[in-house]
Amino acid sequence: MSLPHVAIGTSALAVSVSAAGNLVPQWRVGNVKWRCAAAFSVAGVLGALAGSVAAKAVDGRSLLALFGVVMLVVGGLMLSKRRGDGDPEVRLTKASAPVLLPWLLGIGFAVGLFSGFFGIGGGFLIVPGLMLATSMPLPMAIGTSLVAVSAFGAATAASYAAAGLIDWPLAGLFILGGVLGGLAGTRLSQRLSGRKRALTVTFAGLVILVGLYVVARGALPLLVFNT
Repeated sequence: MSLPHVAIGTSALAVSVSAAGNLVPQWRVGNVKWRCAAAFSVAGVLGALAGSVAAKAVDGRSLLALFGVVMLVVGGLMLSKRRGDGDPEVRLTKASAPVLLPWLLGIGFAVGLFSGFFGIGGGFLIVPGLMLATSMPLPMAIGTSLVAVSAFGAATAASYAAAGLIDWPLAGLFILGGVLGGLAGTRLSQRLSGRKRALTVTFAGLVILVGLYVVARGALPLLVFNT
């Protein structure tokens, strides 16, 4: 049994349940665009299922290194983004569907594919993906992303659970911590809602830092093994 794959399956379950638990507080403050989230999630679940199947055929250490590289790219793109604050009134309606729906479905499937392949809830990809597809502000993208995170993580976790690649007691501990951390994060995002650039920089900075750590953890064993 590959330990990186067990970690991926366990984290997917924990992230999915934690996101579902933190969805209600975000909905209460008006940060969830349900129709956009539904379209994005349906396409993303299909991508996540395909990605999780493909990931099991890849060496676990290579998977971690590749995951870290993707995080670095996404974080860099967010920092270089210079557009305005976004459109808080964006909605998926009959009138806007011809423009919004292809973007939501296309980007949703691509993000779901990455999410399933790397075994993550995909929040760090879903948030920029929603902003790209709809131009919604970052706080709303964060709240809306929880719908897709729950769906993507559940699809990925189901695939790994069927293969016996989940540590259930460890997942329970992560779920508890995730719910508590999410509640604190919701309060922090409300305080930073008036400083959208600061929120974007903070989010992107965390993505880059974690990406650097993951690249180091994934690449170091490969370098040692090949020397």
